[in-house]
Amino acid sequence: MFEKVNPSHPDKIADRIAGALVDLAYKQEENPKIAVEVLIGHGVCHIIAETSVKLDKDEVTKAVVRISKEPKITVDYREVAQDAHLAKNQKGAIRCGDNGIFKGVPVTAEEKGLSELAAFIYAKFPTDGKYIHNGCRLIICQSNAKEETLLGMFPDAEVNPLGEWTGGTNVDTGATNRKLGSDMAGSVTGGGLHGKDLSKADVSVNIYAWLKAQSTGEVVEMSCAIGDEYIDGVPYSEIVETAREYITARGGFERFAEWGLV
Repeated sequence: MFEKVNPSHPDKIADRIAGALVDLAYKQEENPKIAVEVLIGHGVCHIIAETSVKLDKDEVTKAVVRISKEPKITVDYREVAQDAHLAKNQKGAIRCGDNGIFKGVPVTAEEKGLSELAAFIYAKFPTDGKYIHNGCRLIICQSNAKEETLLGMFPDAEVNPLGEWTGGTNVDTGATNRKLGSDMAGSVTGGGLHGKDLSKADVSVNIYAWLKAQSTGEVVEMSCAIGDEYIDGVPYSEIVETAREYITARGGFERFAEWGLV
């Protein structure tokens, strides 16, 4: 059983905006410290960024407008300095930036298949959509698409149970890290993947645990405390670099936020 949402779902729009701001921070420094929360809906985007680098408000606004596709959206941006205790933790070495629990789980054929189906539909209808697969039951909720068109593509699916709809942030609000089930499938985390720099275990250890689970074919469980320099017997600096390579290969934090890990 698995649920997947596409990059135009309001929660994913929030994740993508948060990722875009992290990308902006990395353009200024090799290892910035930043954590971004986004709430968007009904013509307003609220953003709080705790950061070691100052972001240009105009660049923030451009990212929100570009991703939300709402040229008249009001951007409420609040930027504050990173907490002094957290900043001190990172001085002199790359140490774990948070407490956390992590479980990496191999992706199933059902989960992989639904992710591929979601990408296929999104290529044809790049608007808000959600898809569920549970055994023989396939549910497709795709905005701005005719029912007969979707049924022509997937005759055995349940299509738009409430009828045709428009979707987007003027129908529903979006918030950062609210679709982790879609992003991680059976993997589990105590935090969130998006809107954070690589020092945060929620990003780097989640990616590391997920990759290890895929390579070994086994469930991987681990935990960490803030300040740890080793996790799973591996230097935290190496885990950060593994995550950096993964994010870079995906095209950055904003692109990573589009579909998550699965």
